[in-house]
Amino acid sequence: MAELGSKGVTAGKIASNVQKKLTRAQEKVLQKLGKADETKDEQFEQCVQNFNKQLSEGTRLQKDLRTYLASVKAMHEASKKLTECLQEVYEPDWPGRDDTNKIAENNDLLWTDFHQKLVDQALLTMDTYLGQFPDIKSRIAKRGRKLVDYDSARHHFEALQTAKKKDETKIAKAEEELVKAQKVFEEMNVDLQEELPSLWNSRVGFYVNTFQSIAGLEENFHKEMSKLNQNLHDVLLGLDKQYSGNAFPVKAQPRKKTKLFARLRKKMSRYRDSTPAKANKSPSPPPDGSPITSPETKTVNHELEPSTLEAPGASIPKSPSQPAEAAHAGAEAAGSEAAAGAEASKTEADSGSSSLPAVVVETFPATVNGTVEGGASSERSDMPPGFLFKVQAMHDYVATDSDELQLKAGDVVLVIPFENPEEQDEGWLMGVKESDWIQHKELDQCRGVFPENFTERVQ
Repeated sequence: MAELGSKGVTAGKIASNVQKKLTRAQEKVLQKLGKADETKDEQFEQCVQNFNKQLSEGTRLQKDLRTYLASVKAMHEASKKLTECLQEVYEPDWPGRDDTNKIAENNDLLWTDFHQKLVDQALLTMDTYLGQFPDIKSRIAKRGRKLVDYDSARHHFEALQTAKKKDETKIAKAEEELVKAQKVFEEMNVDLQEELPSLWNSRVGFYVNTFQSIAGLEENFHKEMSKLNQNLHDVLLGLDKQYSGNAFPVKAQPRKKTKLFARLRKKMSRYRDSTPAKANKSPSPPPDGSPITSPETKTVNHELEPSTLEAPGASIPKSPSQPAEAAHAGAEAAGSEAAAGAEASKTEADSGSSSLPAVVVETFPATVNGTVEGGASSERSDMPPGFLFKVQAMHDYVATDSDELQLKAGDVVLVIPFENPEEQDEGWLMGVKESDWIQHKELDQCRGVFPENFTERVQ
């Protein structure tokens, strides 16, 4: 019978809870439809908003703090492996062997201590701070349900009082239920009204203490780590002094692509082979049998003979009073003939072979009595075409191929772009030594590639 009684009580409690849920659902529907008024407390609602914001901020801080601790642990492992590697490569007969072992041990202890203090003074405090939120959150939800019960009891009591047919027994019972619901709600409401503002204000002190602890631990950690690093630096410096003769050589990055000037050399070779064959060819006689007149202008390797640059009568002035005019006229005549010869050679090269290299025409400023005309030209006018910037060699570099520059420490190189960007290897630049450019002004013969890590940019 006792078991049946216990089951009966449990069944009655379940039925009571179901009835309460139905009553609350009905009351909420009536409130949403506007058929029943709802008790509101704007001050408490503001406290609830602050509570939710505080909970969200604390949860995010806890998550980020755990991520930070995981990073510290990962950094500890990485540092430990690095020091273990140093211990393995450090020979037993090298000076400072015992010091490196002690530094490695202290390094491991320092990381462990730093991580443990972060857990104790930051993470555990954070967990304690957030541990109070679930209980308050459930009490806020329970207060909301009790408020709905209070509104439902109030509306039921008002409906019985305004009914045409009044039942005093029902009215008395409804009034008793209303007083009971009001008492339960007010007790929970008063407690939360006191706790929520206090909890909201406590966040400032918690944030200050948490971040002060983290900052202080980091400061002490880095101070101690700095001392260890300085000790390690001193040990390695002593090792370097004892073995100072074995300097680590600076090496250039390997070149993976084909040689830069291979195609150009092939073109030049084919051009030289085809030039004698063209010179041996004789033109066919004209149809009228007249003798063939050979032009006076001759080209050899695209250079005009000195005789072609002299115009007849150019050196003889018409009158003693006009020597400058005569010289100027002679220069113009020589220039026109030279241009005609260059044009003829260009036509012959284009018709003979399409693989001839491009001819770079360089212009120099005219001088009058040793004075350069247009002296306001910028510095870049004296630079090679496409000049980018200057670099200075920091180490000697021995060229390993004919298309590379031989560098000495202190050499200044004028960097120019590659004609074909696809031919540029990573870590390599194209340029011409400044001394070679000033002396020869010849780009095709003086330019070459060189490793970038052997130089430092100066302009």
